[in-house]
This record gives sequence, structure tokens and C-alpha cells, in this order.
Amino acid sequence: MNSGSSNDSLLSDINVTPFVDVMLVLLIIFMVTAPMMTQGVDVALPEANSSALSTDDDPLILSIDKENIIYIDDIVISFSYLKEKVRRIMKAQPGRKVFLKADKDITYGMVAKVMSEIKASGVENLGMITEPIEEK
Repeated sequence: MNSGSSNDSLLSDINVTPFVDVMLVLLIIFMVTAPMMTQGVDVALPEANSSALSTDDDPLILSIDKENIIYIDDIVISFSYLKEKVRRIMKAQPGRKVFLKADKDITYGMVAKVMSEIKASGVENLGMITEPIEEK
């Protein structure tokens, strides 16, 4: 009738070593795959000598591809609805930075029209995204 002997008691501690091992493996997998998850519209950007813009928040990126299709982030939008959509986004998130990313093969006139619509929607500062010039 020895009910309190130390030899028969159960160990009630949880072994966390397998849990930590799994979490470290998942952390490494996410660290490796996170840079590959960048999405966007495929645009051949013009090259220019300029310094990088610093941005702390999530900017609004408008893209124009080589078929003159306009995107807000990754969503296709018609030119006629562009001003109203940008106005609504800027009203919901005032102070958000806006960047324009245009394919190098489209006409300057198309870029100018899109910039005009963006400015007419109330955006005061508009940044242009370019690729740095590669030295040969």
C-alpha cells in the first residue's frame, strides 16, 4: 500500500524539444520563400540614374504594361474609372504614397494621360519607378 512512492509516479512535464525543432524548420522555410513571393505586373521598366525612394508604408503602385493595360497593384482598371478609383483609395488612406510603373515601350502620351488622371484625383506627390542603369 505504498501509494506515494517516487518510483511509480508519472512524469507530467511536456517535452517541447520536438515542437521547437518543427518551429525552427518552419521559420527557415518561410525566411527562404518570403523573398520569392513578391508579386506584381510584369513591366519592362526604363533605366535611369536616380536614387532609391525610401518608403515606410505600403505604397499604391499603378502599372501600365506594354498593351496599355492599367493596373492598381495587381487589379486591372479601365482608364475611364482610374481617377475615381484613385480618389476613393486616397480618401480611405490619406497620405499614402503613389508610384507609377510604366513599360518602356509604351508612348509618352499614354504615360502623360495616366499621370494627368492621377493628379486630377487629388494625388499631390507621384513617384516614378525605374530600373537602375546597368554599367557595361
